[in-house]
Amino acid sequence: MRIGLDIGGTKIDAVAVAPTGQTVDRVRVPTGFGAEQVVANTLQVIDALRGRTGTTPTAVGIGIPGLIDHETGWVRHAVNLGLSEVALGPLVAEHVGLPVQVENDVNVAALGAAQAMHLDGAHAYLNIGTGLAAGIVVDRRLWRGARGNAGEVGHIPVLADGPPCVCGQRGCLETVASGSALAAAWPGHPGTTATEVFDSADAGDPAATAVRDRFVAGVASAVRILVVTVDVDSVVIGGGLAALGERLLLPLRADFDEAARSSPFVASLGLSSRVLLAPLDQPLAALGAAHLAPESAVTTA
Repeated sequence: MRIGLDIGGTKIDAVAVAPTGQTVDRVRVPTGFGAEQVVANTLQVIDALRGRTGTTPTAVGIGIPGLIDHETGWVRHAVNLGLSEVALGPLVAEHVGLPVQVENDVNVAALGAAQAMHLDGAHAYLNIGTGLAAGIVVDRRLWRGARGNAGEVGHIPVLADGPPCVCGQRGCLETVASGSALAAAWPGHPGTTATEVFDSADAGDPAATAVRDRFVAGVASAVRILVVTVDVDSVVIGGGLAALGERLLLPLRADFDEAARSSPFVASLGLSSRVLLAPLDQPLAALGAAHLAPESAVTTA
């Protein structure tokens, strides 16, 4: 049995996974804020799963947002959790006496999508949340690139005079195709911004229609970049804005089909059939964390 944790901004979602791949138990607790609380709640979840299953796990995998050193298990910077230079992997390994791996949350979600959707070959998981980033999996193993930056499509500049991006550049794709981009383009509206924008666009609001179409075009660009540069078999749309479901998928496919009619090159890519929606009923990041490969796991503090 392996344990996988998804440490998010508000909750820790953890699963125990049998060797067959079946999820045998699941526990969720609040994340807390700051190193002391986050580490304590992480250990609490692991102990709870070990006690409830009555089985000794073989390893623990952890997915967490921010800048992660997957080789050492250190969380270098996770601003939303109040973590900076925290030896999360070694601390957990010392407590549980098991190999522990710590990985970026988008990467483990990509791995979880591959497992849950039975995707072989190469695929990308495009996480559309507050920001925009992708994880890339080849034959159900993470591909991080030479310096661990594979999939960072959100920080490709696409607008020469665009707004400043958190990365220090201007006009990055994340400033067009993300939850924060929608919030900036549609301020002062109650409710979930993405839903409000799409509802208002469906009702005929021209301003909302322009915001929605710009967002969809940005997501379409991210998909094209991943397909053209990495030639993945599929791009799975995940993250919080994947909850838009067909309302996002259908205009994306319409964009690809329209481009294919005027470009033999785009037509040859078969983009419409390569873009998929992630399942919303499964804890993909926790599942992916449980399936992290055993090499380079942290074993001591």
